[in-house]
Amino acid sequence: MQIDIKLDVFEGPLDLLLHLIEKNKVSIYDIPVALITDQYMEYLHALEEVYSLESLGEFLVMAATLVKIKSRMLLPKEEEEEEEDPREELVQRLVEYKMYKYAAGELKDLSVDADKVFYKEETVPEEVKSYVEPIRPEDIVGDVTLQKLNEVFQMVMRRKKDRQDPVRSKFGKIEKEVYKVEDCMDDIRKQMEGLAHINFRTLLEIQPSRENIVVTFLAVLELMKTGEILVQQENNFGEIYLTHQNAI
Repeated sequence: MQIDIKLDVFEGPLDLLLHLIEKNKVSIYDIPVALITDQYMEYLHALEEVYSLESLGEFLVMAATLVKIKSRMLLPKEEEEEEEDPREELVQRLVEYKMYKYAAGELKDLSVDADKVFYKEETVPEEVKSYVEPIRPEDIVGDVTLQKLNEVFQMVMRRKKDRQDPVRSKFGKIEKEVYKVEDCMDDIRKQMEGLAHINFRTLLEIQPSRENIVVTFLAVLELMKTGEILVQQENNFGEIYLTHQNAI
């Protein structure tokens, strides 16, 4: 079978062999060595007219390999003899080469796609880039989560409701001045003066009303946010204590 010879540029003898296998639409695992060898030699003779023998060294080595395999396949086999397929090593080399060639093609496509991507330059204002959070949340609460603080708060609120007189609670109320968060923060600072720490649960329980409990809870969160106090708990079910930064 003759093929049209075109002096395409191949990266090496394996590249040429893959081209011939695909052109003849044969399986790489069942190469018709006689046919492929004849076409390979035909292409090699055409190359010799253009290139010197020195530059075709790899192609000549492959030609000798193909001829050797072809001759071994033409030899008669003994019925009981189980000889290895002489094409096995060549097939393995072709499979590996095809795999790397495919991978190289994929990488080349990715590179081409990457060249089409444009990135917007950074436009973040300097004041935003230079901003540093004054207090990290993990430094404020440590192992104590806001959920644990909320559990104590909710429990104290329920107890305060349970202690209300069901009769007196229906009486009219005399409204008084609103207890502000800022005022409560000052009160907490004063209570913590000279103390290593105070009990968070006790701080809420001593408040006279539910409104005061809510304001006190908010004041504690605000003091935590500013970093004035830290919350600590020795174990998972232990009491939660508030510690002033100056006492550390």
